[in-house]
Amino acid sequence: MINRRTFSKALGLGAAAASLAGPGAPAASAAPRSGPEAPAAAAGGSGTLASFPRLKQVRAGLLNVGYAELGPAHGPAVVCLHGWPYDIHSYVDVAPLLAAEGYRVIVPYLRGHGSTRFLSERTFRNAQQSAVALDIVALMDALKIDRAVLAGFDWGSRTADIIAALWPERCKALVSVSGYLITNLQANLKPLPPKAEQTWWYQYYFATERGRLAMQDQTLRHDLTRLVWDDVSPTWDFDDATFERTAAAFDNPDYAAIVIHNYRWRLSLAEGERRYDGVEKQLAARPVIEVPTITLDPERDPFTAPGNGASYRDRFTGKYEHRTLKGIGHNVPQEAPAAFAQAVVDVDHF
Repeated sequence: MINRRTFSKALGLGAAAASLAGPGAPAASAAPRSGPEAPAAAAGGSGTLASFPRLKQVRAGLLNVGYAELGPAHGPAVVCLHGWPYDIHSYVDVAPLLAAEGYRVIVPYLRGHGSTRFLSERTFRNAQQSAVALDIVALMDALKIDRAVLAGFDWGSRTADIIAALWPERCKALVSVSGYLITNLQANLKPLPPKAEQTWWYQYYFATERGRLAMQDQTLRHDLTRLVWDDVSPTWDFDDATFERTAAAFDNPDYAAIVIHNYRWRLSLAEGERRYDGVEKQLAARPVIEVPTITLDPERDPFTAPGNGASYRDRFTGKYEHRTLKGIGHNVPQEAPAAFAQAVVDVDHF
């Protein structure tokens, strides 16, 4: 089990985290945590104690993907996927914890973020769910990773859910914050209760020309994304430097186009591409996820649905556990890194 001592030791290694587990180090076993609720992490992921080593780049599918890699090269693989408005640093404290357990940890920048770039200027800057999921499949192919534990939140949860549902042979196990997030375009046309609609204010802002222009403006983009951080993580006491480190990833030349297309596509206000129609048809059927799964609900995240995971429980048909993280907001891996890392280790031993 990842305890306070392990957590402090891993973080204390700071920038040397890449050598936490040298080549050939065995993966440690861990006993699953009992009970439906997991405590918050021993530390809050301020971002001041750890940083990634030099990033790597690899051509994968339509992209040249920037990614961090920690842990032994031949260890069991874990792919950690970030959301919006975040970047790979959501996992800056999780990755060394998993590397210390013997895992090969891959943390990629999604399309439009950080050092990830499109290979062609002619490629449509598409952020529909299937395109992003296939980016990760292509990344695994490029890195010669046949199967991995997939773990994510926000866009990352959706991406991991899709791969687990449609290509289970690539997903050994799954950690999904907020459960089953595969987008159903027809369902998204139906209005939500007013309080829920208010929470999604930026989604509607991005549907307007003003919203698009705001995302293109560096100052407005900076202030808008900082506001989202404050709103959706009300108990997280992060400092300015932690946010600025992530905000640097938003200077990607395709960032605005990717973000705007993602939210407009989800509201059926923007077209996808025909090349993904077959995958989207499968996703519209709400396929079940059969791989071993732990779902995490952050208690203080305004997007967390009531019911302790009941609304999506029927979508997971394999070995399954649900955990509620008390006092934690939306950015789970950075707010509760020990609890997130523990979920990865536990689900891998289901």
